[in-house]
Amino acid sequence: MERAAPRAGRAVRSVWLEGRARREAGGGRQPSGLDRGRIVAATVRLLDADGLARFSMRRLAAELNVTAMSLYWYVDTKDDLLELALDTAFGELRLPEADAGGEWREQLRALATEYRVLLVRHSWLPPLAGTYLNIGPNALSFSRAVQGVVRRTGLPAYRQMAAVSAVFQFVYGFGTIEGHFLARCADAGLTQDAGHRQAMSAMTQAPEAAEVVREAVEIMAARGGDTVEEMRERDFRYALELLVAGIEAMVARG
Repeated sequence: MERAAPRAGRAVRSVWLEGRARREAGGGRQPSGLDRGRIVAATVRLLDADGLARFSMRRLAAELNVTAMSLYWYVDTKDDLLELALDTAFGELRLPEADAGGEWREQLRALATEYRVLLVRHSWLPPLAGTYLNIGPNALSFSRAVQGVVRRTGLPAYRQMAAVSAVFQFVYGFGTIEGHFLARCADAGLTQDAGHRQAMSAMTQAPEAAEVVREAVEIMAARGGDTVEEMRERDFRYALELLVAGIEAMVARG
């Protein structure tokens, strides 16, 4: 039986706050061939392959050819393991060097793009990022890089977190929707373009939705792009430029 997550109302818990090195060394009872790094890597692979809803400790144990109970030598709960997997994924982000300096606009664009790619690559990441504290070493490195870039924009300190939220909550939403759409298409055995055509066809069959689609025809035609991927890329780039321009405008206003 998998160990349940803490009940609502209890203190916020994190694997990064509660003895993360537990059971990593000493003793002779550890299952042969296992270590936390191998377990977490297998967790990421399974989450990528099967999604968050299908993930279980039993499935992970079968993948590693061990018993489910042996996994609890390295983690207390399934939540702990998911939190470790989340931070492992954050470690894939390419971040600017701490003392790199440089032009804040380009670095902000680069960080936003990296985050979007990560959210799409791991469609299970958004719900976990919205559930846990995101205080693992890789998540903190990402936060530190973002804050360092936003500090160089010229915004006053009391406005900087609003700028972080504007940019990266936008990216979170954009990447989450993009990742979900790709996952739905993959599950249906469709390309993105076929999935988009199917969705649009279904919408035109619902009277209320069809009216909205008709009203948006001109806008959708004007956005350009021959494929869903091209349309999405144009939308993301322009939306990001709107946010950069907004930061510049607010700095100019003083």
